Amino acid sequence: MTTVRAADLVSLDVTRSAAGVRVAVVGEVDSSSAPSLRAAVDAAFAGGARALTVDLDGVTFLDSAGLCVLAGAHRRAAVDGVVLRVVASGRAVVRPLQITGLYDLLAVGVDAGAA
Repeated sequence: MTTVRAADLVSLDVTRSAAGVRVAVVGEVDSSSAPSLRAAVDAAFAGGARALTVDLDGVTFLDSAGLCVLAGAHRRAAVDGVVLRVVASGRAVVRPLQITGLYDLLAVGVDAGAA
């Protein structure tokens, strides 16, 4: 497991297993912390992950920079044939995803399960 902290706003726990990669995010995802999330997602794709779970259950704030990272992950997963799972249950994440239409596009779930 790898833990990354970005300006104390967010922490990312990256877990790799035979089933894929899981990125668990805790804190605020905004323009200053979204690059850390993007780097973790990019590293998962570059590492050849066949499945990627982005667990946003610990996120307390999500702005357009974070939404952009998720949309980019969706596009790249579709091109690379990677199974992308996004997990979110809190209003701070679910509402922006719903407003932008990403909630349905990403088929957001509520149970992380295994990566």
